[in-house]
Amino acid sequence: MARDPMLPTLFEVARFRRELNDVFTLELTPPAGAFPFRAGQFNMLYPFGVGEAPISISGDPDRPERLIHTIRAVGAVTEALERLRPGDGVGVRGPFGSAWPVAEVEGMDVVFVAGGIGLAPLRPAIHQVLANRTRYGRVVILYGARSPEEILYRAELERWSGRLDTYVDVTVDRASPGWAGNVGVVTRLIERARFDAPNTAAFLCGPEIMMRFTVEALNSAGVEDRRIHASMERNMKCAVGFCGHCQFGASFVCKDGPVFRFDRIRSRFNVREL
Repeated sequence: MARDPMLPTLFEVARFRRELNDVFTLELTPPAGAFPFRAGQFNMLYPFGVGEAPISISGDPDRPERLIHTIRAVGAVTEALERLRPGDGVGVRGPFGSAWPVAEVEGMDVVFVAGGIGLAPLRPAIHQVLANRTRYGRVVILYGARSPEEILYRAELERWSGRLDTYVDVTVDRASPGWAGNVGVVTRLIERARFDAPNTAAFLCGPEIMMRFTVEALNSAGVEDRRIHASMERNMKCAVGFCGHCQFGASFVCKDGPVFRFDRIRSRFNVREL
């Protein structure tokens, strides 16, 4: 009998790690020993007695024995998750939603563009691409943060940057004393990144205004909308398309997304309040 998708499963917190002042990572132990998922999917996390929230999975799909979520504390549910420590229990429903088309773009150049905590939903796809590096052309990772103090996964970015087969560039909106890197919006990094535009797939995640200008920059560089994929994580509540809270035109973000091919949502993307 198929499991009820509305019924959470009890997971145990194995590790809590502080990433930034308001961002933390929970590593959960799956009760069945493994939790298979596809890069780009999300779970509903339920701190008991508080409520639940949709959170992207940010771990490595090739390590299903470790369920990892990187979370920003922005409300009652995520603040309750922030208080969890090893040994505590949390309810999990999932995995839900569409995935980054990692296998479908083999043989192409791949450009990842992330803003802020948007690097977390892209991280599983980056892990998969780098684990199968010879199957892809040039790999480009572009990341923008508000300040040097708010750079997520700093050590991992440095590790990726140290690879000879991967191009990594990071920028911040405003510099702090001692920052010698780029200052400015992440779209400026696209201009100097080298990739074969007609044979490039781009994966985007971040604030919608960032993604809007990133699409324009990629289009100007020659990347077609059908090669651009964006994660539209917003308004998800039930995760199974019952409540209609995440309706996005004719689509439901929780079922048809959160990863969308951009040519399929362009006409809706710039409509305010949709």
